[in-house]
Amino acid sequence: MSAFVGRYADMDFNQEHIIFCMNVNSSFTMPLFSPVELIKNAKYIATPGKGILTADESTGTIGKRLASINVENIESNRQALRELLFTSPNAQSFLSGVILFEEPLYQKTSDGKPFFEVLQENNDIPGIKVDNGTVDIAGTNGETTTQGFDSLGARCQQYYKAGARFAKWRAVLKIGPNEISELAIQQNAQGLARYAIIWAAATPAPLHPLLVDPIVETEVLTNRSHDIKKCAAVTETVLAAVYNLLNDHHVLLVGTLLKPNMVTPGSDSPKVSPQVIAEYTVAALRRTVPPAVPGIVFLSGGQSEEEATLNLDAMNKLDLLKPWTLSFSFGRALQQSTLKTWAGKKENVAKAQEACLLKCKANSDATLGKYSGGSAGGLASESLFVKGYKY
Repeated sequence: MSAFVGRYADMDFNQEHIIFCMNVNSSFTMPLFSPVELIKNAKYIATPGKGILTADESTGTIGKRLASINVENIESNRQALRELLFTSPNAQSFLSGVILFEEPLYQKTSDGKPFFEVLQENNDIPGIKVDNGTVDIAGTNGETTTQGFDSLGARCQQYYKAGARFAKWRAVLKIGPNEISELAIQQNAQGLARYAIIWAAATPAPLHPLLVDPIVETEVLTNRSHDIKKCAAVTETVLAAVYNLLNDHHVLLVGTLLKPNMVTPGSDSPKVSPQVIAEYTVAALRRTVPPAVPGIVFLSGGQSEEEATLNLDAMNKLDLLKPWTLSFSFGRALQQSTLKTWAGKKENVAKAQEACLLKCKANSDATLGKYSGGSAGGLASESLFVKGYKY
């Protein structure tokens, strides 16, 4: 008997079952969707000891990063930073995937090789951010929902043909005196479920042996002065709603990954230890995330590089049943030391790549509960929190 319900109930996942569709221009029968390969792909991304580099900054966001080192926001400088990250010797062995923005999906190295090919050669699966940012929900106090459904199916097909093999859609929720509202929870949960099923349906398998997996990103912002218990309660409520709707939309959970916030106090509250953050975060996940999900890859949410790594390490040190891999999908918390070391200068590329290697290795160790602390020196301890930060 199948362990799956709905769309997948009649499939034997020990065999290569494939759903077919007919190409109207020929008699060729084209495999459209292979759950077996989808599951295999998600499992690979969630490999213990590996994680995801998030390099999906929009042109405006990467401009802010470049401005912090007095580098102009032009295409050649954006390309140079991305090439530095994607060609960092040995660093890629600690990664299983890289999330891109649309521009780098089509960019090439200085030698003319497409970035997505560089990543594939290093066994890093290229992914793509497919949402178009957030807009305010009318009638709320600045709560948001995510936009980008217009032509999403067509864009997913284009991204797939360009080399992307998984996708990410980000939902942002905030805690306030009268927030989070049920309206914001439901709108964002419905959006995540719609995106996940659209992405899976729009990307045909025969273009590449690797299939696509949707990453569901739920970020509860750390602005304000709430304590860790409040963050835990809101995180649990949001995740419960998201997985309820993912099931309603018949999303194949074994072919998805979750990218949530860690459960932390608000930015204006006293800090707590990594052990406390680990206990609250894992408890929230155990209460809401189905064991069918192969991996949970955390966002850093403005924590310093060192804080994010120590918190991830503490979670993996907990002597509790954790049915999913707990790993990372860090952006700023993987790039900051590298960016500062590079400073936009060619002569600093080698040192910057060494910094990148140190951060990737540190977070790899953290996924195994083996991080000893202190990677990248003082730069890693600099706070990356920006109040009201927008991507």
